[in-house]
Amino acid sequence: MAKSKTRKSKKTAPRSATKNEDRSVSTAPVLVIDDEKSIVEALQAVLSAEGYQVETAHDGEEAWAKLEERPYGLVIVDLKLPDVDGLEVVRRIREGGLGSEIIIITGEASVDSAVEAMRRGAYDYLTKPLETDRLKALVPKALEKYDVREQKAALERKVANLTRYAELIGQSEEMKEVYKTIEAVAPTDASVLVYGESGTGKELVARALHTKSARVDGPFVAVNCAAFPKDILENELFGHEKGAFTGSLKEKAGCFELADGGTLFLDEVAEMGPDTQVKLLRAIETQQFRRLGGRDEIEVDIRVLAATNRDVHEALREGDFREDLYYRLSVVEIALPPLRDRGGDIELLAHEFLQEFGEEHGKKVDGFSEDAIRFLRAYDWPGNVRELKNAVERAVIMTGEGEITLTALRPRSADRRGSTEVRIPIGASLEKAESQLILETFASTGGDRARTAAILGLDEEVLGDRLVELLGAGEEAVG
Repeated sequence: MAKSKTRKSKKTAPRSATKNEDRSVSTAPVLVIDDEKSIVEALQAVLSAEGYQVETAHDGEEAWAKLEERPYGLVIVDLKLPDVDGLEVVRRIREGGLGSEIIIITGEASVDSAVEAMRRGAYDYLTKPLETDRLKALVPKALEKYDVREQKAALERKVANLTRYAELIGQSEEMKEVYKTIEAVAPTDASVLVYGESGTGKELVARALHTKSARVDGPFVAVNCAAFPKDILENELFGHEKGAFTGSLKEKAGCFELADGGTLFLDEVAEMGPDTQVKLLRAIETQQFRRLGGRDEIEVDIRVLAATNRDVHEALREGDFREDLYYRLSVVEIALPPLRDRGGDIELLAHEFLQEFGEEHGKKVDGFSEDAIRFLRAYDWPGNVRELKNAVERAVIMTGEGEITLTALRPRSADRRGSTEVRIPIGASLEKAESQLILETFASTGGDRARTAAILGLDEEVLGDRLVELLGAGEEAVG
């Protein structure tokens, strides 16, 4: 019989706190600008004692020189300087693209001007005589705002030119948003629900979240919830004790145990039965469960990621997906776009797969022919990345060497359906449906315009004109 697990607490014994150990102090420097020496010295002393890096300037000219040398997280500036107005300081900082937060120092008579400065982009203002407690409260909040914005900008710069992120491939804006979300949430233990059509790469997102997390050295365990009947799925998730049911000759660890210290990925989670959903919710919330036939609670340390290709809100309305489980799993949601909505990534993916399968199968392929490229761009790829990958692998195998042609590239789905059956995505416009029908039929005939026209019941010349429109080729390329 399994024994309950006991984990050592990671908490350390309490100790006396030293200055600033109870909060995180921003490393961004602070610039204090004031022509009154006593105020500058007082501000520098107070903020330095709080752990901040502080520099000073006594007029606008000196301040501009410092601002051009390095970025400052916070600028504290008097509204009235000998050579410049505080509003001008705010304007120049904002128009110059500097990210510094700004706190205005003002006399009672100038409060209206300080409020105007805030309207133009200053963070807040302090009135003279300065209150130390208010200063200490404002500065960390202003710097936190600066740090968050800088972290976001750094992340955007990081993903701006990415074509590959972990095992994900793509440089479209849609995929860059996915990368940003993964980068932000991966270091946490938050549950993530990934949703998107079949073939979009939901498990790759889950693997990226695991790879980028502190659990990377732990196991990544994936289970497809739609692949098992209820009783078998519970056995897969929680395991069983010896003798729990007929044929259970020895104990078996389930996915919860196997994923201990790592990540558990539940694919197609909305297909799970209601009773199993209840048990899953409890196991996730308590990080404890019982094997089938067991009495003892087994404690684990796992992060749970989940995915579904269903419309989550429809599943909730129909009662197929428990609302409490949904909210537990969807602390963060990541929506993977279908391949048809990230057209700019299709050629990139196709060439990546071409290189991969050329090496894997020992084929010397030289790329795609022009008509194959045009088809890659025009086809809707209803099976998403998975369909494209399969089509390229098949084309590599069938080609052997030289260029991949349209005939070799035609989707395998066209072979399965036959020349008269085409799957049109729900929501497609009439024009889009017609275009896909023409393109898939043309591909299924190996680029034979006469056969395509006969199948579609179109005049061959009319078909030729439509193919020129769709593929962007001359008559010789589609004839």
